[in-house]
Amino acid sequence: MAFNLQIFRTRTLTAIVFVMVMLFGLLWNQWSFLLLFSIIHIGCWVEYQKLVGQIDKDYQEISFFHQYGILFVGWGLQLWMTNELYQIGQISIQVAGQWMFLIGFLLFIAGDFLSRKEITPRLWAYSMLGLVYISLSWGLMMRLWSNLHQTVFAGENWLLPVLLIASIWLNDTMAYLVGSFIGKTPLSPISPKKTWEGTIGGAILTVPAVVLTGFYAFHLPFKPLLLISVTATIAGTAGDLFESKLKRLAGVKDSGRIMPGHGGFLDRFDSLLVATTVCWIIFYLFY
Repeated sequence: MAFNLQIFRTRTLTAIVFVMVMLFGLLWNQWSFLLLFSIIHIGCWVEYQKLVGQIDKDYQEISFFHQYGILFVGWGLQLWMTNELYQIGQISIQVAGQWMFLIGFLLFIAGDFLSRKEITPRLWAYSMLGLVYISLSWGLMMRLWSNLHQTVFAGENWLLPVLLIASIWLNDTMAYLVGSFIGKTPLSPISPKKTWEGTIGGAILTVPAVVLTGFYAFHLPFKPLLLISVTATIAGTAGDLFESKLKRLAGVKDSGRIMPGHGGFLDRFDSLLVATTVCWIIFYLFY
């Protein structure tokens, strides 16, 4: 893929604004963190349902209660997976999430019956996949906040998710640059623009950069830095390919147009969706 200066400028300017918004949400406090990923959660769901509707036209006919009930279920799951710091007076966000999850499921299940639409397991399966792909991932992001209760890093609660996101972005940028200049061998028919040279080059540049900078500049432990950076390069690439497969099946170039040069929410967070789940599993097992 040849290097395009205009595309790179557009992507860079959009990324600068995007990074500023992300940093505010990530670093301010637990509420800005929750608000940020709640917005991302809803954006991803809207685009996912649109993509599935283009893949299978029957999904466009799901009932109102099915469409929004499953989104309510997903947000409830995300809130359910927060920790004890999310408290408003005597109201626990975790408990509120449990109730939202239950009510959303009742709406989701009862909606198709009340609308007298034919119950199609295939359409329900698409929505269940969305729960695992989107809602579970962002729910686990809530668990990564606080460094799994300070067992990974001692310090700020946002440190683990910020390192994961930074590793994802660095890997994406390095893979794009290396692939643009020397990429020749397609990585997969799913995403013809991705090359083996770009993917390998991105990993070679990202892992040492994250590990050495974190270890020597910020005195962070070596092992979790290595786990995070490797997860970002491998699981992040897998997430990118999965979303590319969805878009290919739907016959679209981008999942949305929220960010010029970057596409939609799923285009921007496809790598992070899968990497978050894998990262949580790895750190839950080892820490």
